[in-house]
Amino acid sequence: MCGIVGIVGQSPAVPRMMESLKRLEYRGYDSAGVATLSKGSLERRRAPGKLDALAGLLANSPLEGNSGIGHTRWATHGEPTEANAHPHMTDKVAIVHNGIIENFKELKDELTASGAEFEGETDTEVVAKLLTRELETGAEPRAAFQTLLSRLQGAFALCVLVAGKENLMFGAREGSPLVVGLGDGENYLGSDAMALAGLSNRLIYLEEGDWVELTRDSVQVFDRANTPVERATSISQVATTMIDKGNHRHFMQKEIYEQPTVVAQTLGRYLDPNAGTIRLPDMPFDLKDVPKITLVACGTSFYAAQVARYWIEKIARVPVEVDIASEFRYRDPVYVDGGLAIFISQSGETMDTLAALRHAKDAGQHIASIVNVLGSTMARESDLVLPIHAGPEVGVASTKAFTCSLSVLASFAVQLAADKGEIDAATVANYVSELEHAPALMAKILSDDEKIESIARDIATARDILFVGRGIYFPIAMEGALKLKEISYIHAEGYAAGELKHGPIALIDENVPVIGIAPDGGLSEKTVSNLQEIMARKGKVVLLSDNKGSIADDMYAHFEMPPAGDLISPILYALPIQLLSYYAAVEKGTDVDMPRNLAKSVTVE
Repeated sequence: MCGIVGIVGQSPAVPRMMESLKRLEYRGYDSAGVATLSKGSLERRRAPGKLDALAGLLANSPLEGNSGIGHTRWATHGEPTEANAHPHMTDKVAIVHNGIIENFKELKDELTASGAEFEGETDTEVVAKLLTRELETGAEPRAAFQTLLSRLQGAFALCVLVAGKENLMFGAREGSPLVVGLGDGENYLGSDAMALAGLSNRLIYLEEGDWVELTRDSVQVFDRANTPVERATSISQVATTMIDKGNHRHFMQKEIYEQPTVVAQTLGRYLDPNAGTIRLPDMPFDLKDVPKITLVACGTSFYAAQVARYWIEKIARVPVEVDIASEFRYRDPVYVDGGLAIFISQSGETMDTLAALRHAKDAGQHIASIVNVLGSTMARESDLVLPIHAGPEVGVASTKAFTCSLSVLASFAVQLAADKGEIDAATVANYVSELEHAPALMAKILSDDEKIESIARDIATARDILFVGRGIYFPIAMEGALKLKEISYIHAEGYAAGELKHGPIALIDENVPVIGIAPDGGLSEKTVSNLQEIMARKGKVVLLSDNKGSIADDMYAHFEMPPAGDLISPILYALPIQLLSYYAAVEKGTDVDMPRNLAKSVTVE
C-alpha cells in the first residue's frame, strides 16, 4: 500500500512529513518524495529506494515551507525511478496519489494532442497536467479541482498543493482511503491514521466520493455532488494500538473496504498498462517449458488455488492439480519432470504448506510461493516469489489477502498463456485492460453494502446455509461458506450447483437460505435452473448476479453485481460473500476479528 501525508501548517513541514512517512514503511514501498510550498513557489525532492535516500537528498538540499505533501510509492504505472516517484509537479500544482486512474491513457492522449509533454510513465503525472490545464484557463483552484475529479475514472486518493496558495490543500477519495487530521491552527491529510499518528488524533474519515478543502483554520468536506457535508470526527487510538480500525467497527470490515486500494496496488506491480503486458518477476526457469502445475494451499488460499486452476487450464491449457497442503505429502504425489509447484500462504509461515513445499522441492520441482510477507520462510525457500502486496491483515478471516492472491494468480495465468503461445499480444492487452478495471468495480460493489447488510440480517437466524455456483464460481461458493462458518458460526457448505440433485437438495426447506452465484452468460442458465429446483422446494434463494431479467425477480433476494469479464468476475464476487458473512456475524454478536478456536497464522501441522 502507498502512503500519503499532507500538512497545511505553521512550522516547517518536511521534518514532520518524514516522521509520518517512516510510520508508513510497514506498508512497503520502492520510492519516496516530498514537496513544499514556500514564498508562493513549489519545490520537491524525490528518490527511488528507501527513505534514507530521500533523507540524504534533503540533508544536502533542504526544503523550506510550512505546507507540504509526502508520499511513499509502490510502483504501479512505471518503474520505481525518480521520474515516476511522487509528488508529481508542474509550475502550478504538486500531487500525490494512491490507486489507479483507469482512463489515464485517454486523458494522456488528449493532453499530448494539446502540447503537453511527460517526463515519466505514471497515471499521476497525467492528473497533474490535467489540473494544470484547468488552472491555466483562469479557473479558481476549487473549480479546477472539481472539474478534475469529474474527468477521473478509477480508484484513487489525491492530495494537492497549488502554487501561490500556501494556506490551501485539496484532497479526494474514490475507492482509496483518505483521512483528515484536525490540528490547532493547522490541518492534515493522510492515507490512514498511522500517517497522522504524530500529528493529530482527531480524525475525519472521508467517505466514498468525498473531497476536501483544507486551510490552517478550516476543513470543508464535499460529497460527490459537490454539496457541503458534515462528517463525524473520531479520536484515533493508533498511538497505543499501532494499527487502527479507522471509522470501521472491526478490522475485518476495514480490510474488506481496503480491497479496491490494495488490489489496485497489487495489480500495479504485475501489469504494464502502457504496454498492455504482464510484468512477472525474473524467472529462474522458462514458463513455456512447464508441463504441469501443482497448486497447494490451506483454507481460503486453497479456494484461491481452485479458482486459479480454471484460469490456467482454460487460458494457458496447462494441466493443473490442486491439493490441500495438510494432505499433500501423505498421498505420495506423482511429480512430472520440470513441473512447477506453487504454494499460497498469506503469512508464508503456514506449517503444513511449508512442509508440502519442502516435499516438492526435494522431488526436484520448480518452487514458487505466493505470500504477503516477503521475508517469510516460504519466500526464502522458493525459486520464485510472487508477493500479493495486501498490507497487514489483522482479521483472522482472510479478505484482502484472498482477492490480492487472486489478482496475482490471474496475472500469472495470462503470462503463462502468452509464454505457451496460447494467446497473442492483443488478447494479453485485453486481459490487462480487464484487470485494470477490477478496483473501480470493487469500489462500486462496496458502495451498495447496505443491501447486503439487510440480506445478511435476514439470514443470520438460519441454522444452515448453502452456497452454490458452477465452474469457476464453485470455489467462490466454498469460500463463501468458509467465511460464514469462521466468523458467524452458522453451519454452511459450498456446492457445485449441479451436484445438488445428487444429495444436498435433501437439506432444502423453507428454513435453509441458499446463496446462488450466477453471473450472466456462460453457465448461468444451468445454475439458474438449479436454483429454480431449490425454490420449488421452498428454499430461499439469494441471487448474486448481473442478470437484471425476470429470473432475478423470482428470487427471494437479489444483489445486483456489475457486468464484468470472465477473468475478474471471481475477484468481484468475493466481496458480497465477505460482506454477507461479516454482517451476519455482527448480527449474531460474535467476535468477528478473533473467532473462537482460530489463529491468523497456523504454524503447527
